[in-house]
Amino acid sequence: MTGAAVRVLFDRPCIPPNTGNAIRMAAGAGCELHLAGPLGFELSEPHLKRAGLDYHDLAHVEVHESLAAAYERLLPARIFAFTAHGDLSLPEVRFEPGDVVLFGPEPTGLAREVLDDDDNITAKVRIPMLPGRRSMNLSNAAAVVVYEAWRQFGYPGSSDM
Repeated sequence: MTGAAVRVLFDRPCIPPNTGNAIRMAAGAGCELHLAGPLGFELSEPHLKRAGLDYHDLAHVEVHESLAAAYERLLPARIFAFTAHGDLSLPEVRFEPGDVVLFGPEPTGLAREVLDDDDNITAKVRIPMLPGRRSMNLSNAAAVVVYEAWRQFGYPGSSDM
């Protein structure tokens, strides 16, 4: 891991452009992107490639058969599950290198059984938004979280520092 030093985990992503955008973000911030299947698309889909442009070779992306398989690869680690109904607000989280930030599929978000998995989920976190809004786009939400973690670490590896 370089850059952001957090690992992003998408559970059963469904929309190719969101995953493509996340690949581009992972390349730019230097974080890992993990995709837990089943995926709702083929990694070769044109929308995914167009959104990720030529960043696929610059990003660390791993595909796992299931969320359980992703956990097997990523644990032990703190796992922050992002949900509009989180107990913590993003500014309350103090990230550590190696943390996993978990996001659910569009448009439903993380399943109740994932959120209630106290053996693996460290905390449920929400991203601040104006009242009456349901949620953010998946790739935008992941970028907000990754860049907040990277900010907390002082942007190591950045060309701007």
